[in-house]
Amino acid sequence: MNTLFDLTGRVALVTGSSRGIGNALARGLADAGATVVLNGINVERLKAAEAALAADFAPGRVHSCAFDVTSDVEAARGVSWVEENVGPLGILVNNAGIQHRVPMLELDVKDWERVLTTDLTSAFLVGREAARHMVPRGRGKIINICSVQTDLARPTIAPYVAAKGGLRNLTRAMTAEWAGSGLQINGIAPGYIHTEMTQNLVDDPDFNSWILGRTPAHRWGTVGDLAGPAVWLASDASNFVNGQTIFVDGGMTVVV
Repeated sequence: MNTLFDLTGRVALVTGSSRGIGNALARGLADAGATVVLNGINVERLKAAEAALAADFAPGRVHSCAFDVTSDVEAARGVSWVEENVGPLGILVNNAGIQHRVPMLELDVKDWERVLTTDLTSAFLVGREAARHMVPRGRGKIINICSVQTDLARPTIAPYVAAKGGLRNLTRAMTAEWAGSGLQINGIAPGYIHTEMTQNLVDDPDFNSWILGRTPAHRWGTVGDLAGPAVWLASDASNFVNGQTIFVDGGMTVVV
């Protein structure tokens, strides 16, 4: 049964993977045998992440490519670099994203557009470039990292909510167009995950108490909780799963 989840020989690109969830997903894919390519725009941080991850694997198993996922030109360059220097891209994880908290009545349209471009348009741009190579080969896996805000909303994060809701339907649109060519496109919707970027929320007694009470599992998620679902969706074990968004949230979205 383990061969169902074996990613040996497959090349995976994870956007926004110099730290946090993206970095953990890259490690999980590498643990399952994949050759991984990290991505980010901060070259210094990206190279440090590459060195840290590469130390745990055989030479040639970990690479990095700095490019801006919000640019169609850069997305094409990045995917082409992977194809030419690492190997045929078999797995793409669209993880890059940002947050911006401000009430809608005070929200600058430039901030709205910045979040939508980073969290939604980038998945279209990089996903399309990946599909240009995957479709002719008749196989490929695309995993879009959504959020519980794919289904839910909270005050002050309207652009993020809109982007993540759109990402779920982008996943469906990709499936409608590319599943017939042998691709599987699915989403993972994490709940509240404890990372360095959410540490301030964990440290807020009121917010932390709300999370623990709102989540049936009574805990924050960890980045490790997301690795298994990612490996499953990247592997042959999910070959007839398409257009789905898998919630990994400790049960938060099934209770009121």
